[in-house]
Amino acid sequence: LKVLSRIDSILRSPRAPPLIFQPSKGPVQNHIKDNGQECGFEHLPLTIEMWADQLMALKALHRSLRKLSLELLPWNTADPQDKRESIRVEDLQLIVDAILEEIENKEKNRQTLSVTTLSAIVSHFQKLFDVSSLNGVYPRMNEVYIKLGEMTNAMRNLHELLELDSSAPPTVVVDTVGKLCDIIKKNVTEQVQQLLGSQDIHSIINKLEEHECFFPPFQALIQDLLCLLEISNMDDILPAVQNLK
Repeated sequence: LKVLSRIDSILRSPRAPPLIFQPSKGPVQNHIKDNGQECGFEHLPLTIEMWADQLMALKALHRSLRKLSLELLPWNTADPQDKRESIRVEDLQLIVDAILEEIENKEKNRQTLSVTTLSAIVSHFQKLFDVSSLNGVYPRMNEVYIKLGEMTNAMRNLHELLELDSSAPPTVVVDTVGKLCDIIKKNVTEQVQQLLGSQDIHSIINKLEEHECFFPPFQALIQDLLCLLEISNMDDILPAVQNLK
C-alpha cells in the first residue's frame, strides 16, 4: 500500500501528464488507499504498456533518422547516442535539427548559385585561361594559383628593392624600373663615348667598324708570335724579342 500510495502521489503531481491519472467511475476493484479512497490509476498498466511501445518506437525512429543523416550528412559520423541503451527525444531532435540546417543551407546555395550560373562561371574560366575541357579546369586553376603566388612574391621583392610603398600599383613599379634602365643605358653610352673619345653616335659606329677590321689580323699576329717564341703571355713577347738581338 505504501508503494501504491507513492505511485498515486506521483500521478497526482502537477508535473505528471493528465493522461496517467483518471479517477475511477465504478467501485474500487484493485487497490484501496489507507484512508479508504480509491487510488485512481486502475488504467495505469495499459498506459505503461503504451509508453513501452513508444520507447521501442523511439529506438526504431532513431535508427531511421541516423540512416537519413548519414545520407545527407556523410561527414557527420559521430553519434554519442549509439552506445546509450535508452533514446531520448532530445537525441532525435538534434538529428532532425542538423538535417533541417543542412537542407536550408543547400536551399540557400541553390538559390544563390544555380547550375546555369556555375556552368557560366566554368565556361568563362575556360575562355580566360584557354582550357579546352572540363578535366583541364582544375590543373589550370592550380597553375594560375602558382603563377599568382610567384608574381605576388616578385612584386613584393621589387617594392622592397625599389623602396616603394607596398600599396604602389604595378604601373608605378614598371615606370620605376624603366627609369632605372634609362639611367643605366645613359651611363653606358657616356662611358663608351669617353672610351672612344667621340660624342657622335656615327663616329662611334665608324670606330667600332675600324676596330672590327683591325682586331682580327692583330689577334692572329699575336697568336703567331706566342707560338713562335714559345711563350703563353702577351707581356712576355717584348722581352723575348729583345733576347733575340
